[in-house]
Amino acid sequence: TPVSTILTQVTVDAYDEAFYDPSKRIGRYMSAEEAEAEQKKGNYVEEEPGKGFRRIVATPSPIDILEIEAIRTLAEAGQAVIACGGGGIPVIPQKHALKGASAVIEKDCIAGKLAIDLQADVLIILTSVKQVYRDYRKETEAPIHSMTVAEAREYMQAGQFEAGTMLPKIEAAVSYLDAVPSGHVLITSLDFVSDAIHRKAGTEIRV
Repeated sequence: TPVSTILTQVTVDAYDEAFYDPSKRIGRYMSAEEAEAEQKKGNYVEEEPGKGFRRIVATPSPIDILEIEAIRTLAEAGQAVIACGGGGIPVIPQKHALKGASAVIEKDCIAGKLAIDLQADVLIILTSVKQVYRDYRKETEAPIHSMTVAEAREYMQAGQFEAGTMLPKIEAAVSYLDAVPSGHVLITSLDFVSDAIHRKAGTEIRV
C-alpha cells in the first residue's frame, strides 16, 4: 500500500481562550537564566521543582485543516495517509498570509476533527491502556467495554476521566459521533488494536 505523509497546517482562533491560559509543557528543561531569556521574548515558562524550567504554550481548538482536500484525494485513491502529525502546525490567518502560533494542538482533538472532515467510518484512538476504565486506579476500578455518547457525557460530568490523559480522547470521540452518528470509536492500546477491531478488547463508543 502506498503511504503519503502530509505536512499539515491547522488554523486556530487568535482569540481562543487557551491563549490566555497556556498549560502545555514543551521542549527541554532550562536553567533559570535561560528561562528568564525566554520570558523576555514574551514566552511563558514554568518551573518544575528539582528539574528546571520548561516553556508552556496554549492548546487552542482546531478550526480548519488546510490540506484536507489533498488528504481526502490521497485516501480515496487508496493510499495510507499520515497527516496532522504532532497535532498539525497551528497557524493564524492574517489577511492573505498565515502566521505560526505559539501553541500545540492536542492530538486527540485533531484526530476527531480529521475523522469528521473525512466522514470516517471508524475513529481508533490509541493510548497506553487496554481500554477505558471507570474509577481508574481506585479499588473500585472497572473496565468499560462499551458505552453510548450519552453515557460518555455522564461519565465526563462525574469527573471519571483525567484531564490531559483520557478526557481529551473521550471528548474527541463524542465530537466525532455527534457529527458522524453512523460511525463508532475504538479506544485501546497498540498491542490490542487487532483484538479491538474484532470486538475482543478495548472500549467501543457508539451513538
